[in-house]
Amino acid sequence: MADMRFNVNEAVLDAAGDGQGFMAVKGSRMGFPCVMDFFTYMALTGHAYQIRAGTVATGLAADSTLTDTAANMCVDAATGLTIIPCSIRLGLRDVATATTLQAAMKGVGAVSSAGTAFVPLPLLQGGAAATSTARVATDGGVTVTAELATTTRRLWEFEALQTQSATVLAVGALGTIASASYRPILPYIGKGPACVYVQIASTTAFTLHFGTLDYIEFPTTSL
Repeated sequence: MADMRFNVNEAVLDAAGDGQGFMAVKGSRMGFPCVMDFFTYMALTGHAYQIRAGTVATGLAADSTLTDTAANMCVDAATGLTIIPCSIRLGLRDVATATTLQAAMKGVGAVSSAGTAFVPLPLLQGGAAATSTARVATDGGVTVTAELATTTRRLWEFEALQTQSATVLAVGALGTIASASYRPILPYIGKGPACVYVQIASTTAFTLHFGTLDYIEFPTTSL
């Protein structure tokens, strides 16, 4: 039987520089190995980013209906880059008489073509700028490739048919959809060219919303 031993050094988080040799496998004082999940590793190494909609108390207006080729935010990967969406969070602010509320996130193998540019925020504070690009716009102002059953991946969706009022969200207050965050077991791998986009719409009146989309990026050659 092999003898497995770990380096126990809980007082100092030592690290080697890139290409500067091997590091001992770390473990606890009780002999349990220290294992880091892939997504945390990507964040620590500066490959995780966020795009967002809405600021402080000002939400971004949704589209009037869920319209093909129209999105509220997206992230694009050009050829040679791969993106993986990791989580999405939405908070909705009511607008009077909004009836059908819909939200969806999709992935397609073509980058967006129009919309206000948004600089992705590194989830590693002070980290390097993203190679991927993004767009965020009100009223479905981001233009993406048309949805087809043969090319577009549906990654996440939410729909409520109840009528809302200016003070009450018929589907059970903001927490209902805000807590329905996307954390996939089997993620979408956006091998560039690729686009991950979010659509939000409400008929009759435009629901205001706050949203964030977290994702990781890396060179496709790493696959």
